[in-house]
Amino acid sequence: MNDVPTFDETFRAGLETLFAWRRDVRHFRTDPLSDGAMDRLLTVAQLAPSVGNSQPWRFVRIASPGLREVLAAHVDAASAKAAERYDAERAAAYRALKLHGLREAPEIVAVFSDEAPAAGHGLGIQTMPEALRYSTVMAIHTLWLAARAEGIGLGWVSILDPGPVATLLDVPEHWTMVALLCIGYPSEPSDTPELERRGWQKRESRSERIFTR
Repeated sequence: MNDVPTFDETFRAGLETLFAWRRDVRHFRTDPLSDGAMDRLLTVAQLAPSVGNSQPWRFVRIASPGLREVLAAHVDAASAKAAERYDAERAAAYRALKLHGLREAPEIVAVFSDEAPAAGHGLGIQTMPEALRYSTVMAIHTLWLAARAEGIGLGWVSILDPGPVATLLDVPEHWTMVALLCIGYPSEPSDTPELERRGWQKRESRSERIFTR
């Protein structure tokens, strides 16, 4: 039987610090990750919880420079279109933001959720099939924390059309796109969200997020 670890106060304080410094990074250095870093991060991501132990996450690493540029152009176009929904003042603030690091980050990973995984045998998804996607998000968050613990930043790009991206990456039809991730060393680490630092949106109070019935 494995010994049950004890997580002492020092560990818990460090874990809280890790949570505080986990940021959505948009500004990356271009130097490559250290040897073995991506393998370590993707291995840790497999420790995420999943409905029925189905492990539905599918990570697609973008190695082709051509694919990377097509993805960056797609996101730029989607971002320009998204700006049209704002009034003039907010649109100007939106355009001033850096919304992705697809051209700079040394690693680009698209994450999909398998909607029909053999693993898990369908346990827990008959009434809530979306739990598969929630499980995939848990894997992303696990990867995110593991990355930050190594001083590596991660940026989640969501300003895109999932259908064309899935087609571009030639994945099975029963895979649903969940995220496009930029991974690399951040050029300006901070414990404050960039959108807060840039005046877009401050973090709201805990009282506005917790309810009792």
